[in-house]
Amino acid sequence: MKYSVLTSLRHKGKALQVDVEREMVTLFGGNGDVIGSLSWDVVIDQVLAYRKVPVQKEVRVEPRISLTFRVRYNTPEGQQFESRAGGIGGGGLFIESQSPLPVGTKLAMEFSLPQKPDQWLPAKGTVAWVCPKADQYTFSPGMGVRFTEVDEGVRDRIHDVVKTTQVTGQAA
Repeated sequence: MKYSVLTSLRHKGKALQVDVEREMVTLFGGNGDVIGSLSWDVVIDQVLAYRKVPVQKEVRVEPRISLTFRVRYNTPEGQQFESRAGGIGGGGLFIESQSPLPVGTKLAMEFSLPQKPDQWLPAKGTVAWVCPKADQYTFSPGMGVRFTEVDEGVRDRIHDVVKTTQVTGQAA
């Protein structure tokens, strides 16, 4: 089915054809020539990329800070990754990634805090939320990981770093 563009000032006179059999959208110029076609997958991806994600209420119970440090992590399937983290708190951390893992993925990880970069601290966690593309205000692409297993001494170190950084106001 072909639809004429009537009200768009920039594109008036063009036409869109929707081909439900091939799941394609084709754009025609004012003289009837084909300008281009897109699959429904591409159209849907574009719509989703520009949608406004509803703001969720804060569910963290422990303070967190922005802090850059190294992190290595493994999935249950044995995939190994190395990245950097962009924040941490007693409840978890944010791992920067261009290809974040799905929510619910369990991770075994180790990270090194800037105060002692050669000391790796172990923890286990679950991907709690994903930021698939850079957020213009806060985040790089990546995933928020909620700690599920962390040694009390490691958690104490995290709390000390958070408290010290909050007091001095020097979040890195």
